[in-house]
Amino acid sequence: MAGILYLVPTPIGNLGDISQRMADTLGAVDFIAAEDTRVSLKLLNHLGLKKPMLSYYRHNTETGGQAVLDRLLAGESCALVTDAGTPAVSDPGEDLVRLCAQNGVEVVAIPGPCALITALSVSGLPTGRFTFEGFLAMNKKNRRAHLEELRQERRTMIFYEAPHKLTATLVDLAEVFGPDRRISLCRELTKLHEEVRRTTLGEAMAWYEENPPRGEFVLVVEGAAEGAKAQPTLEEGLARVAQLREEGLSLKDAARQAAKETGLPKNELYGKAVEREQC
Repeated sequence: MAGILYLVPTPIGNLGDISQRMADTLGAVDFIAAEDTRVSLKLLNHLGLKKPMLSYYRHNTETGGQAVLDRLLAGESCALVTDAGTPAVSDPGEDLVRLCAQNGVEVVAIPGPCALITALSVSGLPTGRFTFEGFLAMNKKNRRAHLEELRQERRTMIFYEAPHKLTATLVDLAEVFGPDRRISLCRELTKLHEEVRRTTLGEAMAWYEENPPRGEFVLVVEGAAEGAKAQPTLEEGLARVAQLREEGLSLKDAARQAAKETGLPKNELYGKAVEREQC
């Protein structure tokens, strides 16, 4: 008979957040599949537990997943843990859960710490309907494309972000959603320097230009207002630039006028228009 895969959340900062059920499950399983065995070892030491561990992380999901599955099919039980938070949520654990489901292995989720829910609950923004968007791409073009898809999203949006990417992400958020859109920046949740900054995208940009961001962030962004007029797409803005050029305006003036009419970033319109005219 196959064993059971337990999804065991781990504290996102405060070790006091681990529940008795989480600790009991870690103590009862035959082995633990960990994102980083060094991080998980600290948690096990805190709990006074010793368990065999194997690595399961983003770059070994195929081989690591098969290794876990083989042991589960042989009758062993396994706890899947990440460095912090709930496994399989914005995490390669989703591949392991799918693999187990395809092979008839039971998966049991243990409730526990989750950064996105913690941030949403304290954000001060609507919580009835929300969408979790995970980490935005490092590449600016891909990041902007992702945000453009969310331009008219009315649900509250939640993003994870690293400190070294925060300022660039805030600029893109403000350009796509507008500087007056509300945001809650939740930093170092449950840790010593926990902070929740409730502000607007424009004010957030100004603040972090003067105060370099530190720690991991969860960004909770207000959705578009009901009945809000759809902002023109970049393609529509470029079409307006071309029209203004035909009317005799210089490229610079055409981009300025089109930006004023559409609300799109002037520099982006100008840059894209230059590229097209050079083709």
